Amino acid sequence: MNGNHFSLILLATNQCNAACEYCFEDKTRDYLSIERLGLIVDKVLEHMDAHGIGALTIHWQGGEAMLLPPQWYREAFALIGEASAKRCIQVDHGLQTNLLPYSPEWDAIIAEMFGNSVSTSLDYPNLYRKLPGREPEHYDALWASKVRMARSAGIDVKVISVLNWTTLEIGAERFYEHLVDALGVIDFQINTPFPGGEANDAKQALDLDIADLARFHCELADLWLERGADRDVRIGPFDQLINYFTQRDATLPCIWGRNCADELIAVDARGHVAQCDCWVTSYPDYRFGNILECDSLSELLRDSPARRRFTERPVQLMQRDCIDCNYLALCHGGCPVRTYSRHQTLLEKDPYCELYKRLFRHIEGQATRLAGAGAMTPPTTN
Repeated sequence: MNGNHFSLILLATNQCNAACEYCFEDKTRDYLSIERLGLIVDKVLEHMDAHGIGALTIHWQGGEAMLLPPQWYREAFALIGEASAKRCIQVDHGLQTNLLPYSPEWDAIIAEMFGNSVSTSLDYPNLYRKLPGREPEHYDALWASKVRMARSAGIDVKVISVLNWTTLEIGAERFYEHLVDALGVIDFQINTPFPGGEANDAKQALDLDIADLARFHCELADLWLERGADRDVRIGPFDQLINYFTQRDATLPCIWGRNCADELIAVDARGHVAQCDCWVTSYPDYRFGNILECDSLSELLRDSPARRRFTERPVQLMQRDCIDCNYLALCHGGCPVRTYSRHQTLLEKDPYCELYKRLFRHIEGQATRLAGAGAMTPPTTN
């Protein structure tokens, strides 16, 4: 383990209330009891203590995390606070949710535990996000009503949007206008599609042209710089790439991490441990073990053959064409799970490599131009 910070993606439940056609998760009806949560937290904190790591971020996900009631999170927050205080470890919490179960009953715990902020997801146009037996339009309308309710309570709502072929078809300007101008979303991240888990027709349609993806990314970045960067609009990964190319602190997406095996793990509601939520819910052969069945998380991670494959990946990639790339220190070969979902091996570079390189060159050029003109805006919020 490296550094003084560790991230835990914690799937409080494997259940979900939606039926998104491109979902990579293998759904079950499992959920964490407070007792099992206590066992997991103790082993994670013990592991951090042994490695001198003083700060933890818990990213609460699912399934759908809000299917557990607010009272459950109040008990979880108290349990984690007490356990971490004994070891002098700082713990922060983030919540990823589709927001569909939201009601005002959540307001107090969202304020206390999650800093009055949540992250949710909406694609535009929405092709695949649905409730069982309903169409995407119904999902969009319900989601928008929940966002309005949350905002009226003072909750900051951040958005993740996965691109699809119709997003590229409508273009960057209509996409920006819909999210920022129509919906009032001023903090969002765009993600490339990930066709993980069991194959279906929707996932086959996620294979997008790299040149079209690169064009969309670069045009959206330019729109953001022109219209939003100095108006407190934040779009990931563009804001952090500007920081990176102007030698400021940058919190880059996990897909470009130096080695995610050193920085985070995911634990699902059954105690399975894997590299991230994509792995723990999609690829059982790549799980590291079960935290509820081991004596020590440190030993589980040290002895796991599956985890060893992740730790060896960067060295393997650097022996190939990545070593000659100008952006190796930024990208590190890209996302292991995107690689595996395409190539069925970890020992290839990310299939979106060409997209990344074109985006990096474009943002680097824009950062240089803005700095030279003395027009740099400060998109440094992490």
